[in-house]
Amino acid sequence: MLGHGDGYEAAGSASFVGRTGELALLERALREDRLITLTGPGGVGKTRLARRAAGLAGAAGTAGGAGATEPAAAAGPFPDGVHWADLSPLPDERLLVATVADALDLADHTARTPAAAVRQWIGGRRLLLVLDCCEHLVTAVRSLVRELLDAAPHLVLLVTSRQPLGLAEERVLDIGPLPHAIDPFGAEEALALFTRRAAAAAPGQAPPWTEARLAAARSVCARLEGIPLALELAAAQLADHTIEELAVRLARRIGPLSAPGPARPPGPASASVPLQPPRHRALRTAIGWSHEWCAPRERLLWLRLSVFGGAFDQAAARAVCSAAPLTETDVPPLLDALVAKSVVRRGADGSYRMLDTIREYGSLWRDEAGEREALREAHAAYFTELVRAAERDWLGPAQRIGYRRVEAVHGDLCAALDHYLATAPERALDLAARAGFYWACCGHLHAARGYLERALAAVRPEEVDPRIRVRALWALGVTLLLQGEQEQAHRIAVGCEALAAGLDEGPEGDARPALDAAYLLGLSHLLAGRPLAARIVSDNALEAFPGTPFDSGPRIRCHLVRVFALTGTGLFTDARDEAELLRAGCTERGEHWTRAYADYQLALICLFEGRPAESAVHARAMLEGKRELGDSFGTALGLDLLAAARAATGDGAGAARAYGTGHAYWQAVGHPQRGTPELASVREEFERTARGALGDQAYEAAFREGLRHGHVLRTRPRPYES
Repeated sequence: MLGHGDGYEAAGSASFVGRTGELALLERALREDRLITLTGPGGVGKTRLARRAAGLAGAAGTAGGAGATEPAAAAGPFPDGVHWADLSPLPDERLLVATVADALDLADHTARTPAAAVRQWIGGRRLLLVLDCCEHLVTAVRSLVRELLDAAPHLVLLVTSRQPLGLAEERVLDIGPLPHAIDPFGAEEALALFTRRAAAAAPGQAPPWTEARLAAARSVCARLEGIPLALELAAAQLADHTIEELAVRLARRIGPLSAPGPARPPGPASASVPLQPPRHRALRTAIGWSHEWCAPRERLLWLRLSVFGGAFDQAAARAVCSAAPLTETDVPPLLDALVAKSVVRRGADGSYRMLDTIREYGSLWRDEAGEREALREAHAAYFTELVRAAERDWLGPAQRIGYRRVEAVHGDLCAALDHYLATAPERALDLAARAGFYWACCGHLHAARGYLERALAAVRPEEVDPRIRVRALWALGVTLLLQGEQEQAHRIAVGCEALAAGLDEGPEGDARPALDAAYLLGLSHLLAGRPLAARIVSDNALEAFPGTPFDSGPRIRCHLVRVFALTGTGLFTDARDEAELLRAGCTERGEHWTRAYADYQLALICLFEGRPAESAVHARAMLEGKRELGDSFGTALGLDLLAAARAATGDGAGAARAYGTGHAYWQAVGHPQRGTPELASVREEFERTARGALGDQAYEAAFREGLRHGHVLRTRPRPYES
């Protein structure tokens, strides 16, 4: 699915009704203009129309994650893809650029600002970027759009908003309601949509209808002014009421039908021609009407669900919304009832979502009921426990699920951190420390660094549990290393080790701070080309706190640093033995993160020892593990090793393609090729080997083929996308 917002349907193209004139105008604008804004009130179908146009524009490509489509070949108006950023869940502008970067599948691993990373990544690419539901962020979106248009000459932006951005080059298309019975042009697209939704909501009342029932349906469409979301909410009531009852109730609520406004052709309404009755009244009437026809407990769940910014699952709804008088067993049937009434949408993956206009209505009732703070606290507590559960399961088969869940609820985790920063900074520090390691893998380095730095600044060192502080410094140091800030990360690592050393000795659980600090310091030494120092740090920590590698996450990570250090100092036999031990234990437990890096080391060692075919096997295994976790940085490393192994076996074309695919991932993380220093010579040697075997022209052709393939691979599906 391309995105969510205030559109009236989230399914495939078969559900699209009417809008022929608007769609033709929009398709033309996408060919002629660089900034197009679809305006209109909530519920009128801006998102749905944008999704339809974006889908047609990217028809040469394949549907991708986070609302992205990437063409299989450089064809059509947007050879670099169509990318969708849903801004409706954002409470303010702080995550605006990060959301756009995520839509572009840009997992930036540099210390530059996110906006600079996005500008540079788009650069000369020819792509369509859709910014959906911008009305609550108009000032920030206007500024970002201005920067992007100036920096990217071939970028086309499609914006949906209840008001224009106000930029000189902006082409505004005002989207009116669907033509309905009193429309002088009489296309009755509203009736077509209403009858289709009615058939889905109440199969027993499905058309064909008598003339009397059709007249009642036309009356409903007219009184709701052809607003698609209003029509859908009304159609959902047919599960419990007849169409005649709906028409009578609306007549009492809204009053006599207004006379038609000035004649206008089908298509986007002119801003100078008022439409009667006011569209906001029609939509608010439909939402309020749906609210009235909900049972009291359904209304209560509605207002409580408004605390979720994006998609949520049933477990989250039960945990966050089950305070008295609702119990956890009450929530699932009430949730089903809200789905049946079109108040809540259910995705193909079983997740749930509220459209922004309906969520806004629920939040008003939530605040009026005085439940805002209690719900935010329950929401933050639930997502904190989600991260803690992922940590507890890190060494087992649920590790992959934990990474995906943390990635899927990124926006809600940010909301939880914002709540704790305002109310309980130590909790914010603890949560940021726990989430930071996952975010580093998933590509949210800017968010991890920002929240860790804010939380560390919000509490004085003497006022926080030193174990929490060590963990936060550890997570910040890892983040800085991945951003290339090696000197700053090393200083933090040294301080982290000193702080951990000052903690009282205790049971195994107290080994975590020292092992975390040793991992960070050892990793810092490795990336700076000091493998012997890294080995000394890891060996000292492991000797001070004896145990097996699989006793805890911090312990196995220290063992991994030791393997890297052994390879870096040329002790290949020892490194291979320990890497194989780690890999076997991880395979037995279903763990992916460490196993992937053990395969990375085995691939590198096999190359050094002249066994390239075996190296390729391990490189492919590493890539599979990194794919499971959605780790772009690790994938880039693995592709470089696979390319080298192929070159060493004489497969120059395969090597060039792998280097090209890897280059797409290096572009996504914003770095030139990186890794431990010994990898640089491997890259250089085997790239020369492949180029020499093929010749420059054939090498470049194969490289470009791999690069195109890499762009397709990077558009991975996101959890909770329906």
